[in-house]
Amino acid sequence: MTNILHVDGVDPLETGTVAYSIDNGIAWVSFNRPDKRNCMSPRLNRQMMRVLDELEFRDDVGVLVLSGEGTAWSAGMDLKEYFRETEAQGLQGTRAAQRESYGWWRRLRWYQKPTIAMVNGWCFGGGYGPLFACDLAFAAEEAQFGLSEINWGILPGGGAAKVAVELTGFRNAMYHALMGENIDGKTAAQWGFVNEALPLDQLKARVTDVANVLLKKNPVALKATKDAIRRVREMSYDNAEDYLIRAQEAANSFDNEGRKEGIKQFIDDKSYKPGLGAYDKSKQGA
Repeated sequence: MTNILHVDGVDPLETGTVAYSIDNGIAWVSFNRPDKRNCMSPRLNRQMMRVLDELEFRDDVGVLVLSGEGTAWSAGMDLKEYFRETEAQGLQGTRAAQRESYGWWRRLRWYQKPTIAMVNGWCFGGGYGPLFACDLAFAAEEAQFGLSEINWGILPGGGAAKVAVELTGFRNAMYHALMGENIDGKTAAQWGFVNEALPLDQLKARVTDVANVLLKKNPVALKATKDAIRRVREMSYDNAEDYLIRAQEAANSFDNEGRKEGIKQFIDDKSYKPGLGAYDKSKQGA
């Protein structure tokens, strides 16, 4: 069942911009402005932060999937509400809108639980922010990705240009940003914007399978690993080596029993092989 997080004193038009449901440990969160191709607005950005707050530390949530209602994932920023209406408020309005959008993208990048972008349709401009924020990404082959900013006279800001350079090669990123041409899900996978592209009717099943694999992993190790991958990308090898040593020590201190149980099942019980799956975390602490 799809839920709306209602908040006392907040306009239902705002709380309705994000929908979610929880099913067997997976939180399915979706942009909920299908009539606007799920364009992000100040209202949606505020509500998304509330939903992320609601789900982050729930015991019945182990993985978060971000998708979109209708035929789009997100067609980027709502030009009328995000740009024209906030700019009419002057610099104060613009900065407030930026904080609200960049704030939940940043929150998503460092989320406590693994996150998956399920790109079911249009993904444009500002949509690249949450796309990059998610740890994994899967797209429909029919999905359309685009940096169309150049076509209406601005540069791909808000982190979009950085995302393109981070996820694909220099020449691809430059062509994508300068030409303003769309690419489909298959090309997005080839370029590295997403992990895989599948026919739309197979997309949710594949994402569910991936989420179920993640649910079997040690949650402390998952959080430490996803943070490590993001951090070391910007470090020299020596700095990364030192960071990873400290991160491993911190994770062991926080959940040493999980580490001990995994080693026990491998060495003593011989009940699993690390290269073929996760240890049985249900036995931890038994």
